[in-house]
Amino acid sequence: MTTTQPLEILKTTLEVSANKIKCGLNGRVLLGTLAVLAALFAVGFIPRWRANATLTSSVRDQRPTVSVISTQRPGDGASLVLPGSTQAIQETALYARTNGYVRKWNVDIGAKVEAGQLLAEIETPEVDQELNQARANVTQAIANADLARATLTRWQQLVDQKVVSSQEFDEKKSASDARAADLQVAKANVKRLEELQGFEKIVAPFPGIVTARNIDNGNLVSAGSGQTAPLFRLAQTDTLRIYVTVPQTQSRSIAPGQSATVLVREIPDKTFNAKVVRTAGAIDPASRTLLTELQLPNDDGQLFPGMYAEVKFALPQDGRTLLVPGNAVMIRSDGPKILVVDTKETIRARAVKLGRDLGDKVEIVSGLNPAESVVANPTDALHDGAEVKVQTQLLKNSDQQASAKPMEKKS
Repeated sequence: MTTTQPLEILKTTLEVSANKIKCGLNGRVLLGTLAVLAALFAVGFIPRWRANATLTSSVRDQRPTVSVISTQRPGDGASLVLPGSTQAIQETALYARTNGYVRKWNVDIGAKVEAGQLLAEIETPEVDQELNQARANVTQAIANADLARATLTRWQQLVDQKVVSSQEFDEKKSASDARAADLQVAKANVKRLEELQGFEKIVAPFPGIVTARNIDNGNLVSAGSGQTAPLFRLAQTDTLRIYVTVPQTQSRSIAPGQSATVLVREIPDKTFNAKVVRTAGAIDPASRTLLTELQLPNDDGQLFPGMYAEVKFALPQDGRTLLVPGNAVMIRSDGPKILVVDTKETIRARAVKLGRDLGDKVEIVSGLNPAESVVANPTDALHDGAEVKVQTQLLKNSDQQASAKPMEKKS
């Protein structure tokens, strides 16, 4: 039934009613006729009106739904969190400096040792015999040197008496000098072997903890680091160091002497205070980061070398900047943009100037007004002037600490 059909029926009915009235029908018949006509009109027109309203509403509900978040001023607790790994302030591998057999080892893993403490002894019979031979050579060289010196003295007297020629005297003097040089060579060889014999004792070069032992009594060891494993590995853990790579955007905020907080997941109820002791002083061109070293005291031994840790730096804040989530920034060929939603729920694209990248948050220096509704994680389907439905998210101040996660970029 079309919308014009009820009108035609109404017109026809009215004409019939008028004729009947003319024929003498009373007023009750007229009222009944009008009621029937009103019912027919409702049956034909109201369903169509409802269908049109439903269609219009469904078309409007096809608008994309976006999540929005309000911009905020940076708080006093903004920080930068970077991953790092704890290392001993000193750590070394101890190798044998002489060939021989392990006579005895005195310490095992986990043992605390002092500087100069005996860790193991190596038996070196070949070196011992070579040393005895070298000492005998020294005795022989002393005798030869004494004889040459006495002979030279006598020839000096003969030269003075002009009994022998100067040529013969010079030959005796050269022989005496050669015997003296032979004595020095013999003594140097003895000292070398004594030093080599001293390497029979493996001692700790500094106080620390034995972290590895790879020998047993009777093992054959060779001089040098060419063997498969060191005899011992020693680490000094009363002070630990942590290396972190600071992004270029925050590199000027980090300086020697600056304090930082170290967090370890295995000890969630405690934080450790560290201090920046030095930086590389140059940006790595490959990663665009600044290598930074921190040290923290570990007298109680709660932290172990090799543990994963998070280093938290407090960053100075500029109250004129705004903070938005990193995934709200769209990097375009004509510069970074941010999509905002106005009061009419319409998308507006804003060109912005970025400040520091705080990990999951980015500073906006200009181009954005405070308390605007920013589209979180926008897609390429959204454009300036598009109508959307809004779903609000909350931005917590506690989220203003940065992580190592890079900012998402939209091409």
